[in-house]
Amino acid sequence: MIRINLLPVRAAQKKEQLRGQLVVFALCLIGVTVACAGFYMSLSGKVSAEQESISQKEAEIQRLRKAIGEVAHFKKLQQELRGKLDVLDKLKEGKSGPVHLLDELSRVLPEKLWITSFRESGGSIDLEGVGLNEETVARFLRDLEASPYYKNVELRVVEQVLQGDLKLQKFSLNSRVETPPKQPSQG
Repeated sequence: MIRINLLPVRAAQKKEQLRGQLVVFALCLIGVTVACAGFYMSLSGKVSAEQESISQKEAEIQRLRKAIGEVAHFKKLQQELRGKLDVLDKLKEGKSGPVHLLDELSRVLPEKLWITSFRESGGSIDLEGVGLNEETVARFLRDLEASPYYKNVELRVVEQVLQGDLKLQKFSLNSRVETPPKQPSQG
């Protein structure tokens, strides 16, 4: 009987199958590697784009911080300027205050009454004078109290003095300074 040894054919078939599997495995490995490389490149591109976006936004933030710093500086300067303007306004008001006080005093001063002393300090006025009679002094006190610049007019002393053959009334009073509200200027 003839015997045929099939072992080398089976071994050759097994080698052939093993080669086929190795080729398929190698192709799969290459495919997975290519897919991973593509995925990595895609993610790497997205990361680069995000990093670029972050760096642009940080540059924008730095620019805006600088602008905010400038705005804060200008606000500080504006506040200082307002303070200076307020001081100037107060100085102008204070400058015109004594003028108004003296003007108002001359307006309410009766004909037969003379002021001998006028002192103003800290919003308080001390005034001394001489009048022809009590009625003249009383009218002066009434008119002074009606003035918008003099408040709480208080007569301290009235005494009769002789000057030559005249009997005059020497008086002393104190008052508080009042600044009336500004009236809108008409233009």
